[in-house]
Amino acid sequence: MASLTVSALMLLQDAQALGAGQELKLSEIWEAGGFMMWPLGFCLVVGILIIIWKFIDLLMKSLGNRRLLGEVDGMIAQQRLDQALALCEESTAPAGEILAAGLKRYKEGTERVTQAVENAGAIEVSKLERGLVWLATLSNVAPLLGFLGTVIGMIQAFQAIEIAGEVEATLVAGGIKVALITTASGLTIAIPISVAHNYFVDRVDRIVIDMEESAQKMIDAVHAVERGTS
Repeated sequence: MASLTVSALMLLQDAQALGAGQELKLSEIWEAGGFMMWPLGFCLVVGILIIIWKFIDLLMKSLGNRRLLGEVDGMIAQQRLDQALALCEESTAPAGEILAAGLKRYKEGTERVTQAVENAGAIEVSKLERGLVWLATLSNVAPLLGFLGTVIGMIQAFQAIEIAGEVEATLVAGGIKVALITTASGLTIAIPISVAHNYFVDRVDRIVIDMEESAQKMIDAVHAVERGTS
């Protein structure tokens, strides 16, 4: 029993030492990367904040659309357009804004309804895409900053050679290390941000498709009402 306890303590100490070594290694990488690690770190922090905000934003809007469309589609199928309009006006979902814009003009004819839906749809789509341009920018800027750090590191390496007057591994190792670290950091930041950007674009497309289908159902219902009263 005592031997097992001693072994467990030794394993715990080894794990703690390994964790401390990893933390020290990360700090050394940050310092070795030079001043270009600061703009790269800024890109990482901003990217994480935008990803978290956009994920929550699209999730809430998607859930709101599903709840609203589940109720409104039935009312539209039964041509209860006044009740559908009242429900859409109470909702804060993007689909509610689009359908309400069309239902307010359903007595003016199908063309007016279609035009109102298209105008409101363009506004809501722009709201859904808000923040995506920043993710696209960060995914492009981060590798460029890394490559800039690469160029700076190589300049430092050649400058060391010029000052020393001869080529030695120890002289150029520092500059090459900076070059490799900044390049790897830029790519490491850009890849997940690019993946997140594409994921959000897909989510927005699916939300837009659901709203377009519901809007088309509304236009068809308005057209049926128009034909019935003519």
